[in-house]
Amino acid sequence: MKKKYVIGLDYGTLSGRAVLVDCADGTILASAVKNYEHAVMDRSLPGGEILPGADWALQYPQDYLDVLAETVHTVVQKGSVPKEDIIGIGLDFTSCTILPVDEKNEPLCEQEQFRGEPHAYVKLWKHHGAQPQADQISALLEKRGEINNIQYGGKISSELLLPKVLQIAEEAPHVYEAADQILEAGDWLTQRLTGGRKRSGNLAGYKAMWTEETGYPSKAFLKELSPLLENLAEEKLGSDIALAGEASGTLTQEWADRLGLAAGIPVAAAIIDSHAGMPGSGVSRPDQMMMVVGTSSVMLALSEDGYAKNGVVSGVKNAILPGYFALESGLAAVGDMFGWFVDNAAAQSCAKQAEEMGANLHTYLSEKAAGLKPGANGLIALDWWNGNKTPYVDGRLSGALIGCTLTTKPEEIYRALIEATAFGTKKILDLFEEAHADIKTIIASGGIAEKNPLLMQIYADVLEREIMVSDTDQTAALGSAVYASVAAGAAAGGYDTVGEAVSNMSHLKDIVYRPNPENTERYRELYGIYSELVELFDPKKSDVMGRLHRLRQ
Repeated sequence: MKKKYVIGLDYGTLSGRAVLVDCADGTILASAVKNYEHAVMDRSLPGGEILPGADWALQYPQDYLDVLAETVHTVVQKGSVPKEDIIGIGLDFTSCTILPVDEKNEPLCEQEQFRGEPHAYVKLWKHHGAQPQADQISALLEKRGEINNIQYGGKISSELLLPKVLQIAEEAPHVYEAADQILEAGDWLTQRLTGGRKRSGNLAGYKAMWTEETGYPSKAFLKELSPLLENLAEEKLGSDIALAGEASGTLTQEWADRLGLAAGIPVAAAIIDSHAGMPGSGVSRPDQMMMVVGTSSVMLALSEDGYAKNGVVSGVKNAILPGYFALESGLAAVGDMFGWFVDNAAAQSCAKQAEEMGANLHTYLSEKAAGLKPGANGLIALDWWNGNKTPYVDGRLSGALIGCTLTTKPEEIYRALIEATAFGTKKILDLFEEAHADIKTIIASGGIAEKNPLLMQIYADVLEREIMVSDTDQTAALGSAVYASVAAGAAAGGYDTVGEAVSNMSHLKDIVYRPNPENTERYRELYGIYSELVELFDPKKSDVMGRLHRLRQ
């Protein structure tokens, strides 16, 4: 048969990329990346208006369209394949990342009367300004006896859709009322590409408290939360839902011309960026766990049953792979935390020595830390530099470093920070096992998994599992391409199931990290100490971190 191709788009926190992929074997023929011009706006708006708090994280939606137009056009040109042989396009996006739009699907922040209004802009996934609203929602659900329903997961994170929407309704009701829709950014893009109004079941199920059986939260609950939100589902969200591998619609002529593609090809339903990494890294069996290790990290494992507890959620069935729920959790800071240390706390002498070696500071510190034995530095850390997802789901919690002395060295702290992220990951793995996941192998992806063998070995020792590494450093983009191939279907040159697409398009490297029994024994003791610290700073028992957060505010 004549070769067919698909395009996958991956929208991250600071940039977006596109890949052109061969449907037959997953070969990436061309890729392109573009940074967002406005990056993350955490202090001021484009016009210079100062944001009213320390926990804001906004973006400018035109940046997403610029990425779309430039990167797709580039890979089509670089790939040198006939546009008629490109049979589908799919995209993933950081989530929950929302924006209010008007009846023409134009962002409200583009209108003159809203240019200086922060709530009219995109609220990025890591916008924690809605923490008070998240607490309010949790309290109401507890009062109603519903907080432990699978739809809500035991505690509401400020990163979800409803707290962000409630913040708009409470602090800028004029923005809420002006919005025709409040959309996930991934849904906004697929709607722009297709001219339709479908939404992703993956985004809705994991971030907007939607299930196939019950839909969104009830009108009675929403009205009790805020009278303005009583009709939120019907008026601002919508119930036309597409699940993983299904098409949101077909590409319009306008966008086909802009991208250099054929009109009418399917546009796959958007998916959360980390979730796209599951098929992109080759995870398709219930004995595997996907682990993305980058600026933050995400863990996903398949389950036949739904589950929601202590920050672990399972979303909705069929939202990632047909036939399964997918257990999800993660760490809010991994690479970001290492970056903080290198940029702000590593000694100048380390930077000088790294420069003399011709290495960057991360590589230098990793090599020095590799010579240390587990626990020999007498340090342990809590990995909450950007809040805690599991087990407390609280963006106000902060990091801790215990055991420092006047002899503590930079590489010892660096290793302690790596170990802290491994312990945080084990805490999540323990909960996955409580949810009856039988995980034997971990498949890792992300920039750190590719670049830092010390971290990967520490993870294998702490988690006591073999860890394999995806063969591509673009797993999310490849996963989006996998979904595009399924939306296109076998008749067009793609696949009829996600499983078939994964088995042909996703591959692993030969390298395997295996637990070192000597280190594993020592890490069990250290993990016990870490767990004691986690209990010590339980926000229900100690308000130390909360009080510090209020002082910072």
